[in-house]
Amino acid sequence: MSASPAEIVLHVCTTCRPAGGPDAKEDRPGSILLRALDDALAARAAAGAPLPVRLAPVECLSVCKRPCTVAATAPDRWTYVWGDLDPATHVEEILEGVAKYAASADGIVPWRERPQIFKKGVVARIPPFPLPTADAAE
Repeated sequence: MSASPAEIVLHVCTTCRPAGGPDAKEDRPGSILLRALDDALAARAAAGAPLPVRLAPVECLSVCKRPCTVAATAPDRWTYVWGDLDPATHVEEILEGVAKYAASADGIVPWRERPQIFKKGVVARIPPFPLPTADAAE
């Protein structure tokens, strides 16, 4: 029997917008992406296919040249940051990629299994934060 996937936190930059984009935060593509992801996760849960994903809006992921941006993270896993996401067309692809991330042991999804947007939109892959050793606590 396989273990259930760990809860993944999907950070969504709500300030993301292209140059000259809307000033009102709720009209920015990052905020629109957050709402679209929330709706899609709710629809999956209602259909009996929930994902172990918790959305976390963040003010800025500092990837302003590649809006919209998200970061997937979980304990003891690599963190990924993806940019160049479109809230109108990439929601299902984002959720597909995050589902594969959740199902992996360490957060690394083989290149050939990643959705296209995760192949071309990757900004960074950050190693897991090392846990303190017993000696460090003394």
